Amino acid sequence: MPILDMPLSQLKTYQGINPCPADIDAFWDKSIAEMEALGTICELIPAEVQFPGALCYHLYFTGMGGARIHAKFVRPEKIDKPLPALCHFHGYCGASPEFSSLLSYVQCGFIVAALDCRGQGGLSEDVGGVKGNTHCGQIIRGLDNNDPAKLLFRDIFLDTAQLARIVMAMPEVDETRVGALGGSQGGALTLACAALTPTLNRAAPTYPFLCDYKRVWEMDLAKDAYQELRDYFRRFDPLHEREEQIFTLLGYIDNQHIAHRIKARVCMFTGLMDNICPPSTQFAAYNKITAPKEVVIYPDFGHEYLPESGNKALAFLLGM
Repeated sequence: MPILDMPLSQLKTYQGINPCPADIDAFWDKSIAEMEALGTICELIPAEVQFPGALCYHLYFTGMGGARIHAKFVRPEKIDKPLPALCHFHGYCGASPEFSSLLSYVQCGFIVAALDCRGQGGLSEDVGGVKGNTHCGQIIRGLDNNDPAKLLFRDIFLDTAQLARIVMAMPEVDETRVGALGGSQGGALTLACAALTPTLNRAAPTYPFLCDYKRVWEMDLAKDAYQELRDYFRRFDPLHEREEQIFTLLGYIDNQHIAHRIKARVCMFTGLMDNICPPSTQFAAYNKITAPKEVVIYPDFGHEYLPESGNKALAFLLGM
């Protein structure tokens, strides 16, 4: 079998190389407390399109920094008892799927909320508030502040957890049966949501992004989705004088360093030929999950459609 990364036997034990900040748990405990203080108030506005048997809404809530955050929200038209729910997360720089694309989940008996990440392709607001580079990419937003609380992905991670709490607080939702799913950035946010929401039931990430940044760099794969890492060093630290500091700051938003907080059952999907989010980076996070878990491996596939993965993920989530 061709090898892009490590042999599978090594992937299954790999623990990552990106520095882990010493106060990682204290940092996220404080951040979660700030997010929880915002409450679970939301606004539901009927969507411009509706479909038989379903009700479609634009869901808005106030996130960290006062940002107005948007998600598409779809539920069955008739609800006799609290239903399971899903939080859906999209890929990097994209947006939540069309309402029609969410109907398959409703048909299976789920309520679904699909987040628009702030500052990306959807309707969520990016309130800024950092100095320095904002030229390209959100991974590097806030690095110049030397304050992990200013990292943009810190707020995006918290948006996922806040959305999950808002959904769990709805009377039509069975709060014990809420799951999350998504691919690439969506896979990363699925892991983050599970790490920051201890009551989440299940998580189905597909080739998760935002893991083990230093490994990406050392593999010379700081391109495509990770291009901004290379650009940041070339433009703002060409001699790598801040390299350790930068990777340690990124450690606060590295899923491998919060994966131990996950209590949900996890089913991850990964392709061993993935040269966008290398398998070792994904396993760096997966191997630190102590909750019940499984990984579905596609030996010949990369960062692309993985046959039957959607069906397998849905079957897994239906098991809540």
